[in-house]
Amino acid sequence: MDILAAVTRGQSEDFSIESLQIDDPRPGEVRVKVMATGMCHTDLVVRDQYLPVPLPAVLGHEAAGIVDAVGEGVQKLKPGDSVVMTFDSCHQCSGCHEGDTVYCDNFLGVNLIRAARPDGTTTLSRNGEAIHSNFFQQSSFANYAIGTEDSVIKVPNDVDLEILGPLGCGIQTGAGAVMNSLAPSAGSTIAIFGAGSVGLSAIMAARVVGCSKIIAIDLMPGRLETAKELGATHTLNPEDGDVVEAIKEITAGGVNYSLEATAIPAVFRQAVECLALRGVCGLIGLPPAGTEVTLDMVHLLLGRTVRGIVEGDSKPDTFIPKLIELYKQGRFPFDKLIRFYDLKDINQAASDSEAGLVIKPILRMPH
Repeated sequence: MDILAAVTRGQSEDFSIESLQIDDPRPGEVRVKVMATGMCHTDLVVRDQYLPVPLPAVLGHEAAGIVDAVGEGVQKLKPGDSVVMTFDSCHQCSGCHEGDTVYCDNFLGVNLIRAARPDGTTTLSRNGEAIHSNFFQQSSFANYAIGTEDSVIKVPNDVDLEILGPLGCGIQTGAGAVMNSLAPSAGSTIAIFGAGSVGLSAIMAARVVGCSKIIAIDLMPGRLETAKELGATHTLNPEDGDVVEAIKEITAGGVNYSLEATAIPAVFRQAVECLALRGVCGLIGLPPAGTEVTLDMVHLLLGRTVRGIVEGDSKPDTFIPKLIELYKQGRFPFDKLIRFYDLKDINQAASDSEAGLVIKPILRMPH
């Protein structure tokens, strides 16, 4: 079947719009007619080869669409279902067996590094040339994508499908980091470093769970204004002074929780240093492989915790519908983050994203 896709052919090169061929779904696979897909920081990190995904490849991993066809054995989905595509796991390691699929031993291989099926074949090709695919079990910078039964999540059909794709990665990461990973009690305090789509999703989630002080930190005044609209009680721009001291002053000593969403080592250190005793810092920003940070060991010794968070500790079959319900109630207005682009304008979307001109680009697919 012929499809249209944006192909990454070389490090830091522009995306190339090409006609490709996509397989019929194999046993356990689901083919989705992609209506729209979000663009995530991880897509650009891989385009620039800070993570070693083989090229040429089709990236994209925040798709929303309609099930087009299912492979043998698929039971939870049928053609015509509205769906969001998300990550998968190996289903064989101890983490998977214990239900922590985001901490699958083979998460990077399944979702990023291999960029192929387990047997090495790709779902995409161009006139016999293999095009690496299965990126986060979708490769959704295309108008059709193949996922697995576990990576394709059925969603209600009474919400605009085009806005839902980012729930499969960036938005569930930020919201889940608060609601699932840190799980702050009502009245607690939190500082969120980075007011991009992940950080702003965390801010909305912090308001949902009842944090009393929600502090947003970012260099861009426009994003700080958006943070206020979405629930931040305080905003700080590092250009205006020492943010750690400012946070301690706002909270009379430090926050109970912090989230680092910038992937900048110096910012990560600030996110740890602003914690109160027994505070917890969650790391969700994705840096280039090998990035290191230094921390004050005595500061950590006094009851503070640092933990890494993948995909917001989400169980997508239940968490994505939960976020949609909060959206329908008006309590999680993630649509305020979105700007739409046509697939043909993908390079403009990437440029705008990197320049901070848009928070969450969503690519509409031609059909």
